[in-house]
Amino acid sequence: MSDIRRFLLTGQKLAQKYDHQREQELREWIEGVTGRRIGNNFMDGLKDGIILCEFINKLQPGSVKKVNESTQNWHQLENIGNFIKAITKYGVKPHDIFEANDLFENTNHTQVQSTLLALASMAKTKGNKVNVGVKYAEKQERRFEPEKLREGRNIIGLQMGTNKFASQQGMTAYGTRRHLYDPKLGTDQPLDQATISLQMGSNKGASQRPPHHPRKKVPFPDPYCSTMLSPLQPWDR
Repeated sequence: MSDIRRFLLTGQKLAQKYDHQREQELREWIEGVTGRRIGNNFMDGLKDGIILCEFINKLQPGSVKKVNESTQNWHQLENIGNFIKAITKYGVKPHDIFEANDLFENTNHTQVQSTLLALASMAKTKGNKVNVGVKYAEKQERRFEPEKLREGRNIIGLQMGTNKFASQQGMTAYGTRRHLYDPKLGTDQPLDQATISLQMGSNKGASQRPPHHPRKKVPFPDPYCSTMLSPLQPWDR
């Protein structure tokens, strides 16, 4: 698959996730706060970053010190970058924020919409009247009495395992001698746990000396042998 075809398929999947109903809700919210009309194309109306900067200044005054009214690309990208920095300080999570090229180069409008929805959720958490997005979950801290904390330290969680139903059956006491028996002799198998069958192996005659590997003798030709001095045969040439 070519890179162009892969890029087109990715764009189609992102476009399918774009919610036009959410777009209308965001449009009404932004226009109501800023008092400015975005235009027929929602994303194109936000592309220069001017409305976005004015919008965050309404939510948090002084967030963007200077808004560039120029039509030059780098000025518009600067506006978008200042908006991204401002909403980060406002409280929007970094993983919810789009990149400047997602909006400026029209590469990922779905992510831009997700960022605006996250901004709406944060604004609602701060007490603003917003009809879009969900309120961020507030942090709830729990405080326990010192006695409860001490009791909790003495409890072993089940994730650490349990010794329930454990048994020492089959284990011999420390220092107990283990015996060997040979089942081939026909003797009865002892009932104690201190005896080892020879079928399990034995270390009798074992040694820690390294194994001996005799060197292979390589015969050397005799310089006085007549076969070594014979001329080459026709089939050896």
